[in-house]
Amino acid sequence: MSLFPMFVKLQGRTVVVVGAGVVAEGKIPGLFAAGARVRVIAPQATPQIIAWAREGKLEWLPRVFSVTDLDGTSLAIAATAAAGVNQAVFREAEARGMFCNAVDDIENCHFYYGAVVQRGDLQIAISTNGKSPALAQRIRKELEVSYGETYGAWLDRLGAARHVLRAKAKGFVGVTGILHRLASGEMFERFLRVEERRTHPDRSQSEGETRTSHLPGRNEETDPSVLTHSDLEVVDKTTGTVFLVGAGPGDPELLTRRALRLLQTAQIVLHDSLVSREVLAEISPAAQVIDAGKRAGQKLLTQEEINSLLVSYAQDHQVIVRLKGGDPGVFGRGGEEIDALRRAGVNFEIVPGITAATAAAAAAGISLTDRRVASQVLLTTFSRGTDGSVMDWGAVTSATTIVLYMPGPDYAEVSARLLHGGLPSDLPCAVVSSASRGGQQMVRWSNISALANEPKLPAPALLIVGRVASQQLGEISENAWNVLQSVETTGATVRVS
Repeated sequence: MSLFPMFVKLQGRTVVVVGAGVVAEGKIPGLFAAGARVRVIAPQATPQIIAWAREGKLEWLPRVFSVTDLDGTSLAIAATAAAGVNQAVFREAEARGMFCNAVDDIENCHFYYGAVVQRGDLQIAISTNGKSPALAQRIRKELEVSYGETYGAWLDRLGAARHVLRAKAKGFVGVTGILHRLASGEMFERFLRVEERRTHPDRSQSEGETRTSHLPGRNEETDPSVLTHSDLEVVDKTTGTVFLVGAGPGDPELLTRRALRLLQTAQIVLHDSLVSREVLAEISPAAQVIDAGKRAGQKLLTQEEINSLLVSYAQDHQVIVRLKGGDPGVFGRGGEEIDALRRAGVNFEIVPGITAATAAAAAAGISLTDRRVASQVLLTTFSRGTDGSVMDWGAVTSATTIVLYMPGPDYAEVSARLLHGGLPSDLPCAVVSSASRGGQQMVRWSNISALANEPKLPAPALLIVGRVASQQLGEISENAWNVLQSVETTGATVRVS
């Protein structure tokens, strides 16, 4: 049987609670919050219920339940340890055509108490039709994380703006659209930044934050009642913000809360080919999704075309997400997109993600900076532009962990480059494929010399090189680095292109 969800106004109405134990005590605060008049019927009561009665917050009648106790009441709660009493309350309520809840007694309930997330006037209620209150409580806890306390103040701001728009915007075209835009995820992000500056005025502001903090009705010192028609035009025509979002290594459980919220509120999402299908499934069904990645070495869009699209979409949409595998600032050409957005005067923000280096290390059970053998980490790739074709091998020591992004399918060439750089042939390495992607995840342990003959693992893959990549850390001694140390001593820079 399906339940009808509704929120009931109990202000000034009398609600009878039969029972005054710990269970009944837990049901009463919600009735207080709703403004109900509470009448408790029970021979004995908990100290807290007695205290509420003394304070005049509720009426306590210290006796057993009588059918006349439901006279003039709107709702009944049966919360006794006696099943017969609870059934009697339910039957009388049924006869009178009023609703009754017998706690933890599905058969004697007209309605259930939902697990509730409350943020001011915002209420989110969860029901499992009485099948699993524990599940409802777990979901409530998850929603409490997603919808923080700030939503209460945000709703107050939206309510004030809605009141002003209804009063002042008669004849203004597009009021409904503006109300939806004011309630958008992008506007909420701006509100959070305003609140951050209000509560932490000493913190520095970025250029992007300064630009996006002055829309009408959003500054904490602005009274929404002063909104004018010209203000509404400004809100209606405000350009959007491009969010460069890290999609992480592929498991949607590893997305940041911020990234997930943006994916669920974006109007436009441009994603790379490294973004997993599971992460793409988190995007709002209402969003326009554009694949901007590579397939079989062929680019679907050039970088210049991607830059132009980001700038163009920001003119007509509020939340544009540029979704990149891993972290958007690590080997993702994010710098070029940032430059394009800056030149065009488009607001942007970078939302970090878990980069492939840490995901691959976690998949292999490796500590990249195990203090017994490593003190620094080098993130690099052989797939870079002209300026990146030179690698300073002199900066590599026996305590360096090298993480090679996008090693490609030619392991023999990678092995040759590493050996040419002066690394010991028996230096351990590990190839990690599809890190964090469940059953697809693979790890192959090897060393630099043997790497050339290893079977190829499917992309996306990453190579971890260094003493931390050994399954027995003590097997590589400092003496193995004689060749490399000679390179360090001369300060030579080895070209590997």
